Amino acid sequence: MSGRQGFGSREFDPAPRILVVLHQERSSPGRVGLMLEQAGFALDIRRPVLGDPLPDTLERHVGAIVFGGPMSANDEDEGIRREIEWLKVPLSENKPYLGICLGAQLLVRHLGGKVEAHPDGLTEIGWYPLRPTPEGAALMNWPSMVYHFHREGFELPRDATLLATADDYENQAFRFGENAWGVQFHGELTQAMMHRWVVHGAHRFDLPGAQQGRDHLHGRMIHDGPLRAWLAEFLSMIFMRRLDRELGAMAARQV
Repeated sequence: MSGRQGFGSREFDPAPRILVVLHQERSSPGRVGLMLEQAGFALDIRRPVLGDPLPDTLERHVGAIVFGGPMSANDEDEGIRREIEWLKVPLSENKPYLGICLGAQLLVRHLGGKVEAHPDGLTEIGWYPLRPTPEGAALMNWPSMVYHFHREGFELPRDATLLATADDYENQAFRFGENAWGVQFHGELTQAMMHRWVVHGAHRFDLPGAQQGRDHLHGRMIHDGPLRAWLAEFLSMIFMRRLDRELGAMAARQV
């Protein structure tokens, strides 16, 4: 049987697909993509802001991940508006959806919530403490420090469950319904990606609350291990366990 293994799990053939939405020509799904491919998933990468279409249904996908980007969820750009509207697809089909940074903010906008800057102008650019809520702690272990690169945060959508919080930006991770998840921070960065972000984003290090580039790289040596372990468990919870349930249900129907 062909396929790849990951998360300590089994092989799959053919590879189940996950829709991956990126927002720049050179953007990468990073180690989220690496972990999923190692687990046997195939990545269907789309860049709608560059003209790639989004599917009308996810019936041929296990789920979807929308990553971050330099734009704002409040932009009037047609591509951003289309992405916000498109989120009705995973929600109506109850397919797993993970929004990372901008991807979480787009979900908040789709659900009627606000995305806005901190009232004191503070940013989170670098490593910052994270605290799980009781609901989040009941799901899994969370890292105590996470990596950020944003100037806007989001309010908690109505009927969503807050999973993790922090001091300056209270809403850090949430779950909506059974299968929609949003996180404000970044667990997907490889070391090479972080070096690129530090170089290309250096002009933002003078913003209120931002950390200098050396602190980004030094913090990685200290905090990245727990963040990586959390990411593997989080992806498994969202996609692998859902897939196992679907395969189990299919097998039961064939008995």
